Amino acid sequence: MNDGVYVGNAGEDAALDRGWLLGHFKDGSDPRHSEALEIKWGVHPEGDERAQWVTGEERTALLVLISGRFRVELPGRSVLLARQGDYVVWGRGVDHSWFAEEASVVLTVRWPSIPGYQVTDEGESASGHHHSCGTAASTVAS
Repeated sequence: MNDGVYVGNAGEDAALDRGWLLGHFKDGSDPRHSEALEIKWGVHPEGDERAQWVTGEERTALLVLISGRFRVELPGRSVLLARQGDYVVWGRGVDHSWFAEEASVVLTVRWPSIPGYQVTDEGESASGHHHSCGTAASTVAS
């Protein structure tokens, strides 16, 4: 029965879809389908890092630390999230990458929900956005 309600567990459901709980990529009949925003429950082992920088970003993002120690790399700065509840927001056009300094859980909300940002083996996303490796400055903020 589809009554427009979904009840789940973020840890269990996230493991089924690379961490994503809500967004354009869910089936249109699923209450978790949204073209307005995406929500990810990211579980990262110590040392985990994004394969390549996201460049040409067209979304705004909020990343909240649930547990662990997580670094977000942005152009010219590095933001360390070290206390539960620490967060960073970046807007359209801001390139980014990340690194888990400790085993970490982070909640990410991005808007709008648009296809084309999954990193492939060739370093290009499905929509042609180029992803390249980069080095950010070592400035730390929390």
